Amino acid sequence: MILCYTIPYLLIISSVGANSLLLFWVFWLLMGFGIVGIGTSVMHDANHGAYSPNKKVNAFLGHMLEVIGGYSVNWKIQHNLLHHTYTNIEGLDEDIDSIVLLRLSPRQQWYWFHRYQHLYAWFFYMLMTLYWMTAKDYLQVIRYKKRDLLVKQKISLRRAIFHITWYKMFYYSYVLVLPILFSGQAWYYVLAGFVIMHFTAGFMLACIFQPAHVMPDAKFPEPIVEGNKRHIKDTWAVHELASSTNFAPRSRVLSWFIGGLNFQIEHHLFSNICHVHYRKLAPIVKQTAEEFGLPYHVKRTFLIALIEHARMLKILGKNQLA
Repeated sequence: MILCYTIPYLLIISSVGANSLLLFWVFWLLMGFGIVGIGTSVMHDANHGAYSPNKKVNAFLGHMLEVIGGYSVNWKIQHNLLHHTYTNIEGLDEDIDSIVLLRLSPRQQWYWFHRYQHLYAWFFYMLMTLYWMTAKDYLQVIRYKKRDLLVKQKISLRRAIFHITWYKMFYYSYVLVLPILFSGQAWYYVLAGFVIMHFTAGFMLACIFQPAHVMPDAKFPEPIVEGNKRHIKDTWAVHELASSTNFAPRSRVLSWFIGGLNFQIEHHLFSNICHVHYRKLAPIVKQTAEEFGLPYHVKRTFLIALIEHARMLKILGKNQLA
């Protein structure tokens, strides 16, 4: 996965695509695939502490997120703490908190233009990593400071902003400045390649993560409110079963490429276990869920999962309760 990202990059700055604009942009496209592979198959497990039993290995590979433009501290808060604890709960799970043009939960405010979101959402999915590489990390870290969530990561706001700034400077220096200087292509073609890379990565990542939770048979429960605190109604494991969906369980190629995230139920229940074991865990989890009369959502193929997600976008666009 790392080579899928680094080899096209090295070819770009080696001027291999200098005489062919199409080849030049193909390299950027492959880098987009590399971002997806690193994000799902390497960094994801590592920042869950599941890639290796060695904490130093996990920490080292977890910082691959900084290499591709993100910030692992924010990711751990948003994904490990909020998403995995409060899956599909409005106001707590930031994975379903998006721009006002997208309504990803029946608990969110409805506007007339949401009627068409099943058509235009896919374009905004492409913008996901571009937004992440620019403004998202700064806005997140300020928000997490206000919610006292940086304390658990043992970092101050000032230090976090300093780290984010340096990581972004490093990222843009190698991903834009060096190609502009050494690729042999005009700066605007480099910028276009950069956009192609992120459109590819953003679209693919959204298509992997959205069908895992924003689905017609997934639950979006209201939390129990006690003062300033909110809690999930069900026990945590039952809640994860009800709000998560597997897809394409027989596709070994897809499972390899996306780090086992097609086994979303097993990942949410056992996020500290490396994804290579999810395939064997799945039948055990399914049988146990059936024994206790609990839901176990699974879609036979990736295409069916995407179609069902599109149907859910349409349902939410009609202001219906899922």
